[in-house]
Amino acid sequence: MFSRRCLKWALFTLCFSSILPLHAAPNPAPGHIAEQQIRHISTYFPGRMAGSPAELLAADYINHRFQQMGYQSNLRGFNTRYLYTSKNGKQSWRTLSATSAIAARNVLPEKNNAASNADEQKQIIVMAHFDTYTPQSDSDLDKNLGGLTLQGVDDNAAGVGVMLELAERLKDIPLRYDLRFVALSAEEIGAQGTENYLQRMSKSEKANTLLVINLDRLITGDRLYFNASHQPTAITAQEQALTLARHYGITASTVKNKVIAPCRAEKNAFDAAGIAVLSVEASNYRLGNKDGCQQRAISKHFPQGITRHQNQLDNLNYLDKFLPGRITKRTHDTVQIMLPLIQELAGAKK
Repeated sequence: MFSRRCLKWALFTLCFSSILPLHAAPNPAPGHIAEQQIRHISTYFPGRMAGSPAELLAADYINHRFQQMGYQSNLRGFNTRYLYTSKNGKQSWRTLSATSAIAARNVLPEKNNAASNADEQKQIIVMAHFDTYTPQSDSDLDKNLGGLTLQGVDDNAAGVGVMLELAERLKDIPLRYDLRFVALSAEEIGAQGTENYLQRMSKSEKANTLLVINLDRLITGDRLYFNASHQPTAITAQEQALTLARHYGITASTVKNKVIAPCRAEKNAFDAAGIAVLSVEASNYRLGNKDGCQQRAISKHFPQGITRHQNQLDNLNYLDKFLPGRITKRTHDTVQIMLPLIQELAGAKK
């Protein structure tokens, strides 16, 4: 059994080994930091199931990285549960304690500036879940879905890596609105992390949230998608993202109709709460699948058209072998679009 002290010591060792490369290059290319973080999280924290030792270590690591950047960051623990189904069909509740990491950068209002006082509580949330799939039935175990060996590169170390790079590049840029970077756990057991985060938001905080940007599954899919909820702020952000993609020659698309699917429960939860959401993901909606859960055409190496939850597919060795260069390209493209987009949305001062 891990003690908290042992976890902290392991965290210190892992963090120290990863800090030096991040500062080796004074001005790394877009996506470089994100890729480093994806590979680090996938390698050192496989099996990041909600409530597991690996999840707690990963949460501590992400929280520590935010603090190193100068953000006000803390861990947020919460108790939750999920239904487990046995082979005979019997269902039982399993309880656990999950941990998310929340980082904030609050903009100080300028003195004698009435406009800044009106804007001081407005915020933009950038979020990504870091937990990997928790087997929820005997059938899942038989299919080798989730568990202790799942690296979860695409789902969702990729989103966390991009989020960490955006936080790094935005930390010193003067902004008009507050930023929140939210690394959620317990998303793979029914978006419990999102529900917990929403429950803890005050009424005024919800009203003053201009936009939630959700980063999820950025690698395996054939192309980047920027899908907005129906609020005007989200639609404007979607249009700006597609404009930036065209400017940089990056293939990107969107889906006009609202998408409701089990693989995107966290986005739907914010939308249901009336908060504008821009979902950033890689998929392929042109394959006849209306929900985008199928990420690419079925092939020999991707027999279901997905890598989600699959130990043998969603790992660095497999993706590097059968999608060579994809991690580098997709992290570059995502950061290339998202960095100027967030700067514009957050009112970066010229």
